[in-house]
Amino acid sequence: MSGSGAESGVISSEPSGSFSVSGRLPRTMSPPALRPLLGLMTCTLLLMSPPCASCHPAQNAAQAGIDLKKQLDTFGLGFSWRNLTCPACKAIFTVLDVALLSSVNKERVAHAVSEACIRLHLADELVCRNITELFRDDFIRVLQQSLLWPTEACAVLVGPSCGTFDIYAPWNVTLPKVPKPPVTPPSPPRPGSPQSRVLFLTDIHWDKDYKTGSAADCKEPLCCREDSGVPKWKRREAGYWGTYSKCDLPLRTLENLLENAAKAGPWDWVYWTGDIPAHNVWFQTRDQQLTELSVISRLIHKYLGANVSVYPAVGNHESTPVNSFPPPFVHGNRSSSWLYDKMAEEWALWLPEQALKTLRYGGFYTVEIQPGLRVVSLNMNFCARENFWLMVNSTDPANQLQWLVHVLQASEDRGEKVHIIGHIPPGLCLSSWSWNYYHIVNRYESTITGQFFGHTHLDEFQMFYDEETLSRPLGVAFIAPSVTTYVNLNPGYRVYYVDGNYKNSSRLVLDHETYILNLTEANHSPKAPGNPVQDPKWSLLYRATEAYGLSSLFPSDHNALLRTFINDDRSFQKFWYLRHKGHVSESCREACKTTMLCFLRSGRSDELDNCDQINGFAGNLARAARKTLC
Repeated sequence: MSGSGAESGVISSEPSGSFSVSGRLPRTMSPPALRPLLGLMTCTLLLMSPPCASCHPAQNAAQAGIDLKKQLDTFGLGFSWRNLTCPACKAIFTVLDVALLSSVNKERVAHAVSEACIRLHLADELVCRNITELFRDDFIRVLQQSLLWPTEACAVLVGPSCGTFDIYAPWNVTLPKVPKPPVTPPSPPRPGSPQSRVLFLTDIHWDKDYKTGSAADCKEPLCCREDSGVPKWKRREAGYWGTYSKCDLPLRTLENLLENAAKAGPWDWVYWTGDIPAHNVWFQTRDQQLTELSVISRLIHKYLGANVSVYPAVGNHESTPVNSFPPPFVHGNRSSSWLYDKMAEEWALWLPEQALKTLRYGGFYTVEIQPGLRVVSLNMNFCARENFWLMVNSTDPANQLQWLVHVLQASEDRGEKVHIIGHIPPGLCLSSWSWNYYHIVNRYESTITGQFFGHTHLDEFQMFYDEETLSRPLGVAFIAPSVTTYVNLNPGYRVYYVDGNYKNSSRLVLDHETYILNLTEANHSPKAPGNPVQDPKWSLLYRATEAYGLSSLFPSDHNALLRTFINDDRSFQKFWYLRHKGHVSESCREACKTTMLCFLRSGRSDELDNCDQINGFAGNLARAARKTLC
């Protein structure tokens, strides 16, 4: 391996951190002949990942898994991976292995990957070349530290019929020997008890190159942009405030949101769970990412005011390459310090120095919001399958979960309640990470009173049950809808009503509301046909307790709601409509409904697998749900 020191991004032999975790050390360096093969595999993996687990299979159960993957592709970044068969995959790996055996270097590997991407029609030529160049250096460095054989690579690209893939070994966090306190089921607060109003923002995805009147349908993975061309017919041109298509948002829409949110205040505090940049992941630079981080952070501060505390979390799009979040044992130019340091600089208005210290270290932190309530912001990129740095060592990256245990035990000792925020929902994480997180939630169920995530762009939730029987509901991960329209959605934001600041408050979520900007109305003013509304208003789409006839939103209420969805299709179809922020073209029945119920019940990754197998999807649902680049 050539290069050393800070400039080459040295990877130290062991992860740093103050908490020990059982697991394996990083894998040894792979043979030179395998490195180009691994590069192709990893690049293709990232290229082919669709953005959201947002679609559903056809109504024939036998075809459910296959059709779900096809539907997911339509929401993707424009990459077709069905073209790659098992023989083709193995042939490509063999040819590259032989051809590059004598001269492994970055330029030749990059050229081979780019040509394979183009000739397999995995993406447009420009996208293939740009994304290969962007990912090249980090890929090579990661793959020099990992060990993966061609059969494993093809198993990931094509499926289990083409090989086996198990690079992520199981591991366990260590829980304190302190006995778990007796569990007291939650009860609604007394009438008139204080409540906290919490604004929740996620998945902004600002596109600085958004252009009104450009083509909403284009060959690139992201449309409605300067280079998207002219629409073939007027109804498919980019709207002033946003567009129902594979488009992100202009800055004016975000400013309008923040202006309306400020008027709807006051807010007790704000949770903001990341994903600032647009989905043009093949053409991004560090400077661009940092500029957009600064612009959006300062806009939030400008509109919501200096007296409102904002608690951010790191999204998977904040870095470039997308999803690339090296754990802290990676040093130098390839570490994430360029990003975390800027976050600490911009968020110093909201976070104390101790929180900024762990933010700079690993992108996570904890802060006391009020006496008796603490927030923990997790860096969920350390659980993401798409984060290729975890191929080096996926054992509790940055010791984050062991740190979480330490924070939760201290809070339990002090009688504090804890809210956890993050970007990627834990049910979509790598299996071992997800299992350990679920285990932690079980142990500290009386301390963790709220879990808040984004990433899917949709209005969803995932359940947590007791580990012994998987039948007693003990937690809910709320998954809020996105600000962006990507894909075919109205812009939206969420408001949570939380049991308020008083002695013995449960700090549980009592209700929530979703607000949207109806693009059909906002882009077409009734007073001036052909022109947008000048100052559109964001309207209430629904309030959860009223929409579903619930008295509260405790875990037991969500469990009862799942049973209602099973038995009352009208209630489920209402959920399906609200899940898409009031803009959905098809109903969801039969196999689609089973798929959705599996997702809602699966707060743990292996639960999704089990539900998948029981209902005859043969693993396709779980694989499709986890292939996300939102």
